Amino acid sequence: MNIFQKAWYRTYQKTIYIVSPFLKWRQPQLLNLEGGIADLPKFIKDKGFDSVLLVTDPMLMKLGMPQPIIDGCEKVGLHCALFSEVCPNPTIDIVEQALQMYKDEKCQCIIALGGGSSMDCAKAVGARVAKPNKQIPQMKGILKVGKKLPTLVAIPTTAGTGSETTLAAVITNSQTHEKYAINDHALIPEYALLDATLTTGLPKHITSTTGMDALTHAVEAYIGKGNTKQTKADAEKAVKLIFDNLVTAYNDGQNLEARENMLKGAFYAGAAFTRAYVGYVHAMAHTMGGFYHTPHGLANSVILPHILDWFGSSIYKKLAKLADIVGIDGDSAEVKAKKFIQAIKDMNKAMDIPEKIENVVEEKDLPTMVDRAYAEAHPLYPVPKFMNKKDLENMFRQVCPPKSESANKSEQE
Repeated sequence: MNIFQKAWYRTYQKTIYIVSPFLKWRQPQLLNLEGGIADLPKFIKDKGFDSVLLVTDPMLMKLGMPQPIIDGCEKVGLHCALFSEVCPNPTIDIVEQALQMYKDEKCQCIIALGGGSSMDCAKAVGARVAKPNKQIPQMKGILKVGKKLPTLVAIPTTAGTGSETTLAAVITNSQTHEKYAINDHALIPEYALLDATLTTGLPKHITSTTGMDALTHAVEAYIGKGNTKQTKADAEKAVKLIFDNLVTAYNDGQNLEARENMLKGAFYAGAAFTRAYVGYVHAMAHTMGGFYHTPHGLANSVILPHILDWFGSSIYKKLAKLADIVGIDGDSAEVKAKKFIQAIKDMNKAMDIPEKIENVVEEKDLPTMVDRAYAEAHPLYPVPKFMNKKDLENMFRQVCPPKSESANKSEQE
């Protein structure tokens, strides 16, 4: 990467930073309903809606999580169109199927129940409703929607994605394996409902990887060059809540206090990164998800400490501040920063998250993966230090060594 590219990227980022205060930033209104999700249909009915699209996934259907909403809709006379086919890393095809149901059932409002995939799908449906003449690929990037979505209520069932507070929807093109984000303030849900009881039954590996996903949001936002006073405060609160509660929630899934605090942490992390952006961890994780359906939280968990190590002294001061917040001491910023990174590695290890993702990546895919991660990160992400394509390739090989490299290593051992 030459000096002119770097100058162009920083100029682009600075322009966004200057313009940003004039944009329509907002946070979802948090709903405090006595009966949790069971009371949501009455709230929606009282807003004057007659038909709602409920977007969720097959696993939550098996667990019966949407049932209180479905029963509540029947009780108050609110028609509920149920779309339960959301897959991990939702595709354009899935969005179009849900959109067709929205139209056929004459829906006026959308409920997203689930993790980031359900919320991304619901947001994309809303974007297609708002801009019926624009296809999903035409909305890729920044501010391509620009029109109010139907009322959207987001209910997270994992404490990780922060999608209930963000302006992004990440969608996969199943034909090209490309995974990209639609970023527009119109996509920020109007309401969010944080119900910790929905997260107490999560499998341990989902608790761990989604929790580390939230930590990645907060840390990448915090170390970047796009922060405001508010995003710094939100990221600091998120990091503290996650450090104090994630391993507890992992070891004791029924600990309601830890679960509540993790939901709050994910919310604050989402608020931080939706304005301050993320970085190379997400660029790589999105590429892994697009090519191999690697769960987003798992990819972020594994990649995060590797990227922080690579940034080195460029982030010591900021990581040292986070170390202070979570109670990590040291006699210099460098020592505290390195201890903070080690603490992340220790959390991963305590929750059985691997150091690398092996025997997944095909050598033939690596050049395209590098190109796509590079294109996602530049010029948008205000990272503390730039990687060139060779740096990204080396990082991919370090974090997820191609099958041939993994096999050779196994033979040598």
